[in-house]
Amino acid sequence: MNLFEKEELIRQAAEDFEAQSPEALLSWAVERFPNITLACSFGAEDVVLVDMLQKVSPKTDIFYLDTNVHFQETYETRDRLQQHYGVEFVQVLPKLTLEEQAQQFGEELWKSAPNQCCNIRKVDPLTDILKNYDAWITGIRRDQAPTRANSKKVEYDVKFGLVKFNPLADWTSEDVWNYIRGNNIIYNPLHDRNYPSIGCEHCTRQVAAGEDPRAGRWAGFEKTECGLHK
Repeated sequence: MNLFEKEELIRQAAEDFEAQSPEALLSWAVERFPNITLACSFGAEDVVLVDMLQKVSPKTDIFYLDTNVHFQETYETRDRLQQHYGVEFVQVLPKLTLEEQAQQFGEELWKSAPNQCCNIRKVDPLTDILKNYDAWITGIRRDQAPTRANSKKVEYDVKFGLVKFNPLADWTSEDVWNYIRGNNIIYNPLHDRNYPSIGCEHCTRQVAAGEDPRAGRWAGFEKTECGLHK
């Protein structure tokens, strides 16, 4: 398939699946791109996609970026999901341990240079793992942040050079939680303690009433994305 054909396929699929269910898009995605993977952060959107994918294509790879500084609750959610579905999530680690990072760039890099820390512990490992695939699936929703407002359900990811599927792009937070509760899905208990968006432990705080749902990420910095979806 040449570039023009791929672009036309993506454009047409984005149009065709805009009004269809996430399950319908997932079914088409895994059939059209067998070498596909789901990126899972164990947040609300991603546990929904894990459940859907297990029903549609249980052998499709699911990976997570293990920064070594996730909340304990996040690791426990991973373990509960693995046991429940009988799957093994692919662990993707940074090239540097926390000790090596501290030696090269100083202690607590997430405080002095959060973008650099995200690049080392998230973006570079994601770049490496995605080289093994033709397409990936994410839990992006348009109403999560202004930077995601124009996300299509199917698009070409220029940054990583592969097709990107966002099956929940048009869902609201209410849609996500209706699915979780309606299907009794395992989820991160931090969501019940005012953590609507959960990242690394050092860079995530609780969100107060009336705050933006992503206000708890990198509080105090002019930063709203780790760089995975920009």
